Amino acid sequence: MKIQLETITSNTNSSFSMMFNPQLSDLFYWHFHPEYELVYIEGATGTRHVGEHISTYHGSDLVLIGSNIPHLNFDYGVKTEYRKVVAHLKKDFIEKHILETPELSLIPKLFEKSRHGIAFKGGIKKSVGDKLFNFQNLNSFNQYIQLLEVFQILAGSKDIVLLHEQPYTKKYSEREQGRIRSIYAYVDKNYHQKIELNEIAGISNMTKEAFCRYFKKATSNTFIDFLNRYRISQSKRHLMSGKSVSEASYSCGFESLSYYNRIFKKITNENPSDFRKRYL
Repeated sequence: MKIQLETITSNTNSSFSMMFNPQLSDLFYWHFHPEYELVYIEGATGTRHVGEHISTYHGSDLVLIGSNIPHLNFDYGVKTEYRKVVAHLKKDFIEKHILETPELSLIPKLFEKSRHGIAFKGGIKKSVGDKLFNFQNLNSFNQYIQLLEVFQILAGSKDIVLLHEQPYTKKYSEREQGRIRSIYAYVDKNYHQKIELNEIAGISNMTKEAFCRYFKKATSNTFIDFLNRYRISQSKRHLMSGKSVSEASYSCGFESLSYYNRIFKKITNENPSDFRKRYL
């Protein structure tokens, strides 16, 4: 599945949209969009992959994802019966309305933290999840009121995990999104084999030198660093599925096991064998 910018086809007159029980468990959908996203899944154990963070949730998960942070669908690979609700919150609604309303003074801190990606723990997951599913029974006005209540509950919770130590800052202008999307899609399709800089530069209609300058400016990473990070993320999925370290390495385009081990340790601060043991 190609990495892509997702277009949220909600009612243009609505500040937010809801999806109830979208079934995407057979689809590896790695995507990003300008909308903030609040997702709740219940009855499943699966992969939480948000930005550069990857971990396993057990039983249920409740996550708030900031604008334009790439993420994987939370039901990917789930085989059990589950239910899921996804709320997409328009960027202007959050940043020009919610964050500028004095009576909602606690909530701006919540959305500031969402730039890290937030996973919620404990009983708040079930209580907020039930409120989100109840939106199906409400008219638009009461949905709006209940959404503010959900924000207030989440803003007051101390039982949270920030998924990145620093805010995830890889943001793209509308003009850049098409080009970045093409680059991501090419990497997603070819990461398991050798990728030459000339090839990827050709996708962007640039010389190799111009592409390297552009990519570093757009993403704050060299292309090689981005490619290594993407390959390590994919190798984590292989390790979590039970593959050996060498299988994960070569399946993700690393031609040297020693180089793979070194890059894995540099990016994650642990060895791939230790990571595999921890998740198996």
